[in-house]
Formats: sequence, structure tokens, C-alpha cells
Amino acid sequence: MQTILGAGGAIGRELAKALKEYTNEIRLVSRNPEKVNPTDELVAADLLNPDEVRSAVEGTSVAYVTVGLPYDAEVWEKKWPVLINNVLAACKEHNCKLVFFDNIYMYDEHHLNGMTEETPVNPPSRKGKVRARVANMIMEEAKEGGLKALIARSADFYGPNIKDTSMLTEMVVNPLSEGKKANWIGSAAVKHSFTYTPDAGKATALLGNRDEAYNQVWHLPTAAEPPTGKGWIEGVSREMGVKARYREVSKLMVRVMGLFVPVMSEIVEMYYQYDRDYVFDSRKFEQRFAFKPTPYREGIKNTVQAHDADTV
Repeated sequence: MQTILGAGGAIGRELAKALKEYTNEIRLVSRNPEKVNPTDELVAADLLNPDEVRSAVEGTSVAYVTVGLPYDAEVWEKKWPVLINNVLAACKEHNCKLVFFDNIYMYDEHHLNGMTEETPVNPPSRKGKVRARVANMIMEEAKEGGLKALIARSADFYGPNIKDTSMLTEMVVNPLSEGKKANWIGSAAVKHSFTYTPDAGKATALLGNRDEAYNQVWHLPTAAEPPTGKGWIEGVSREMGVKARYREVSKLMVRVMGLFVPVMSEIVEMYYQYDRDYVFDSRKFEQRFAFKPTPYREGIKNTVQAHDADTV
């Protein structure tokens, strides 16, 4: 049995599809789980409840954490350490390996152009400090030998059938499909990597099923030479057959929007990720597992086609 904790999001769904290559026993755990594969076992659980986490992990060989908590620094500070403590305790009790799906918020803001697994950890944001803390909690347990664990780290992500957790979908794909201008946070002249969600799902499943992958951090496969913001917008526009109209959203504009749209206020502290080149390096994974990431042009095409099919 392999279990996905927080199975309802974009990454959890892609991971569930990919795990079919390794097992027919897949357990999906969330507050309201829904099947991805016909044989999936569904378990409703609150991951902030240690007893429910313990029960959800029982009988599992590998547990994948793909949880998406509300995008709120205060919520993250309060809930992420509790959730991870619950998962660590359950995995140790049931001798279960742990795969944690992570982002790059903990990296030093001055080292975003060419991020590798060795990039300095020096988070400039509250949310980044939380991510650094929980990643450290996991790897400390692994180093002490009480747990086999790994961290699978992704850049911002994009892909087909993502409703509301992809900046590219929310700020570019949706507006352009509605005849509006795209929005780009920060400078559209700088490069920005995005990890393609089907690649992320396949790679996370692969890592979880390779013993030699444990007790280390892996960057998930992400195409090299990312487009600039303008390049992304032009790529989406080309696939849609519309004009590449867009506006850059300044930090001041984000602050003002945050007065009316709470989630925008949470982006203010993350603005540094959009005013400079943000380039994610996944060569460690690609070379070790002979995996070629989906090219950006192909990923954009698939994302737009899925969006068009969903809106028909």
C-alpha cells in the first residue's frame, strides 16, 4: 500500500496516476477524497489530528505528503509543524517511508538564478521560514536514522486541469481565454521556471519507489532555459490564437489588491520571486534517472488544450 496524504490537489492527482506503474494499492487521504484510479482506497481524515493520521498511514510502505494548506502565513506557522509532527510520528510507528513534496520558498533570495539542491537556505519570508523549518524536521529524523525520508522539491508549477493553484493559470491562461489582458506579477522581462505537473507526479512516484533516493533532497524535473514572463504570455497566446496583451503588476499594485483580495496580500512577501530571474535546475534528477522534462512549448500546448476542453 502507498498512501497520498493531501490527495485532492493538482500534484496529488498526478501522483496517483503515476503510482499505478508501481502498485495497485493506492490510498488517497484528505478531508473529502475522490478516486483518481478505479481501485483507489479512500480515507477521509484531518491531518491535524494525530490519531487520524496514524490510522491513515497504518499498513503503508510509502506515504507522500502533497498537502496544500490555505495560502496564509499565519495558518502555515500554526498548522504546518503540527501536521508534519503527526506524519513523522505515524511513519515511525508504522515503519513507513516518507516523501515530502516541497517548494523553493526557503532558498536565499539572492540565489534564485540557477537553483540546485545545494542552494543556500535563508528564507526572506514568513512562509519560507515555515518551509525551512518543516524540511529540517524531516531531514533531521532521516539523519538520526529513525525514518527513511526524502524531499521532492518543485518550482512554481503549471499543467493541465489545474483550477486555482497555478500562478500561470490564474494570471495568464484564464484572463486570455476570457478576452482580457494577462497579468504578470513583477517584471515580464525576467526568466521564470515552471515545473510541469505530470512530470512532477511521475518523478515523485519514481523517487518514492527507489531506495537509493531516500535521505536527500531532489529537484523535480523542470525544463531548462525557461521563458521570460513575456515569453510565457506569448506562448499561451499563440496556442489560443489571441493577441498577447498583458500588464505587469507592481509590488504597490499587489499591496492595494490585497486590501480587497486577501490572497494577494500574501503574495507581497513573495514578490522577490518575480522581480529577478527564477531558474530551477533539476540536472541531478535528470541525470540520475535519465528523465527528460516536458519542453515548455509542449507543456503550454497541453495546458491550453485541457483548459479549452474544460470550458466547452
